[in-house]
Amino acid sequence: MAAAATKMVKNELISHSDDDDTEENFSEDGDWADWEAGVEEDGDGSESDFLCLFCDSHFVSCALLFEHCRVSHAFDFHGVRKELKLDFYSSFKLINFVRSQVAENKAVDVKDVNFPWDDEKYLKPFWQEDSLLYSFADDEEEEEEEEEEGLDREGLMEDLQKLGDLSIDDVSVNKDVTLISNKQSCVDGLVVVNGKDEEARVCDERLAGRNVRKVNENYFGSYSSFGIHKEMISDKVRTEAYRDALLKNPSLLSGSVVMDVGCGTGILSLFAAQAGASRVVAVEASEKMAKVATKIAKDNKVFNDCEHNGVLEVAQSMVEELENSIQIQPQSVDVLVSEWMGYCLLYESMLTSVLYARDRWLKPGGAILPDTATMFVAGFGKGATSLPFWEDVYGFDMSLIGKEVLEDTARIPVVDVIEDRDLVTGPALLKAFDLATMKPDEVDFTETATLEPIESETEARLCHGVVLWFDTGFTDRFCKENPTVLSASPYTPPTHWAQTVLTFQEPISLAPDTVLSGADRSGAIGTEESPASSIHLRVSVARASEHRSIDVSLEATGVSLNGQKRCWLVQIFNL
Repeated sequence: MAAAATKMVKNELISHSDDDDTEENFSEDGDWADWEAGVEEDGDGSESDFLCLFCDSHFVSCALLFEHCRVSHAFDFHGVRKELKLDFYSSFKLINFVRSQVAENKAVDVKDVNFPWDDEKYLKPFWQEDSLLYSFADDEEEEEEEEEEGLDREGLMEDLQKLGDLSIDDVSVNKDVTLISNKQSCVDGLVVVNGKDEEARVCDERLAGRNVRKVNENYFGSYSSFGIHKEMISDKVRTEAYRDALLKNPSLLSGSVVMDVGCGTGILSLFAAQAGASRVVAVEASEKMAKVATKIAKDNKVFNDCEHNGVLEVAQSMVEELENSIQIQPQSVDVLVSEWMGYCLLYESMLTSVLYARDRWLKPGGAILPDTATMFVAGFGKGATSLPFWEDVYGFDMSLIGKEVLEDTARIPVVDVIEDRDLVTGPALLKAFDLATMKPDEVDFTETATLEPIESETEARLCHGVVLWFDTGFTDRFCKENPTVLSASPYTPPTHWAQTVLTFQEPISLAPDTVLSGADRSGAIGTEESPASSIHLRVSVARASEHRSIDVSLEATGVSLNGQKRCWLVQIFNL
């Protein structure tokens, strides 16, 4: 699975598991195990062993463990993955399912057509120290990379030859496709030839192209898990907002040609067909889900082909390659609908595909649903952290653990539901997008916002970080009969997006002007001795080098009542 997707699994497990479960990685010497590494180290510096799924045997690598399982226990893990086309999430669940069955002395039946492990409970590690969960795909990915590198080597050499008369006497291609010879090298997209720099975009383009293809395969493959679709459809805030926009605006949908980008099960396409659309083009890149959506459309008698007289057709394709799958004229779509939003709105970078579909297929003046997206930010206090839990554990003070956890979360973003009562500032607008007119490069942005303390507060409070969320609007620009808003705000019922939490490296003390006025304050701004009256933020969001990931930079400045300022170091988070 792609690193970004793996990381989101880890973050979700950390943020959504019970506190007493998520802190199991605290070691005897007081240090926290590194989730990103996914392995511990023994005294000799070697990787920790991997425990067999069925017995007490230990192995130094996943490959040896799985070979042992195949020979000794007749369980071919990679064979099962391949035969059942299991993505990373399903494989993750399968490992936890097997461990739970073995612990209960139950038989493991991987041939069960009901896929008993395809349950969200198996996303929670059965055994907290199970390094296999975050390593099982590594060997497989390395083999694929080596195969691709071998296949690409000849093509790379041919392309480099076209750059000029280069001497390629002793060229080798390593994992990062860095070219090395006695007269040239390819570093960061530049070829250095006899001391001269010449552009060599071919290196970056081939690397980027390979990475994009691989990430896309993993990304679309991850959506073949029915559990993910159940979670999304069960999110009533999400699903009912789209349902109302499609079913309660007859002047928009009746007789229209509709395109649904990333249809999944086809639920939005079914709503469009039900609303009276004359044609519904459901676009889905996942091969499995495209077949599922087709079958569902047939079962509900809305499918359109030579044997069915419905209005819905499913195209198994990325929207950028749609013309290779179906016949559709440019600028022939009346309504473009998509549920493209990710964590922090822009994670997964699906918006650029929606904008491509808008520019390629939507009629001039056609409707895009939703047509607005707005990002907000607010500061959160101690109640949104795990500190209160660890300060009183059955009467014992374990606050040192809470402080360690807080330090760790200052390095990684956490997706979690934050209650409005735990916010210590009012909300501030960060960025507004007009999806009908915005340009694709506008998904990368830098904006400022000012966080003001809640006026009703009678004392200073510590702001431990910021919470990001979004609203999307189905406005009366297109939804004239029934405009609606889909909100992932902490002030409204929770959604599966929750909120994105970015923790400061150091909390900032904050108080309303009414508390600060008249007092003689000394000490650094933002400390308990001299609370700030506001926090100025500078936030940048940009697509990361890892395809479908985003980087978020956060710069905070505390401002005193008399205008003095104190700046903190910029923090970088990757989703």
